Amino acid sequence: MTDVWRFLFEQRWALSLLKGSAVTLGLGLLGMCLGLIIALPLAIIRWRKVRVVGRLVLGYTMVVRSIPGLLIIYLIFFGSVQAVDSIGEFFGFQAAVRSAYPFLMGMLAIGIISSAYSVEVLRGALQTIPEGLIEASKSLAMPRSAIYLRIVLPLMLRNALPGLNNVWQMTIKDTSLVSVVGLGELMRTAALAAGISRSPLVFYLIAGAVFLLITWVSQRLFAVCERHLNRGFLEAR
Repeated sequence: MTDVWRFLFEQRWALSLLKGSAVTLGLGLLGMCLGLIIALPLAIIRWRKVRVVGRLVLGYTMVVRSIPGLLIIYLIFFGSVQAVDSIGEFFGFQAAVRSAYPFLMGMLAIGIISSAYSVEVLRGALQTIPEGLIEASKSLAMPRSAIYLRIVLPLMLRNALPGLNNVWQMTIKDTSLVSVVGLGELMRTAALAAGISRSPLVFYLIAGAVFLLITWVSQRLFAVCERHLNRGFLEAR
């Protein structure tokens, strides 16, 4: 334990693990936000049952949810590396592109994976909204934008929050897959520390504890949001 303590603090691997945790959290948050941006219009298309486009959206969600997340990361990373590198070389910022490329492609992969699950969560939440509310809004001559912003989206968020909580828990764990492309997130940093120190159990336990802390704090925040969104509804009961 003395050697591990010296390795953590004298050789500053504790700081490296902290930076890796920040990368993991940032990658998860940005990937989740990107996934929601992609999922929202697709969920509305599925909800409104737009024939041709709706089938394409259904095919997209089925394909992404059927393929392992690691394979999606490989396809995105190795399928675009040459094209992106050529673009960076053409515009003269090749070094910046190469340094940011693993994070950007990891965020894109995480966003695509989370969007496929979020589409179904949001679609299910939209289907729970009574059609009478929308018809009543139209009868009051409310603009379509106001109907979606003031009625549909708040009710959808309230109904979708528990499901989005599950998607977030999956997303934050999927960030560990991005370590295969060399991004210095938590699991890759823990693996490097474990190999150099020859104490894999200690550093993998530290990584597990950090993931547990992130998910615990996330659960608490989602619980607060759910209570806030359910205030009027709980009182009505």
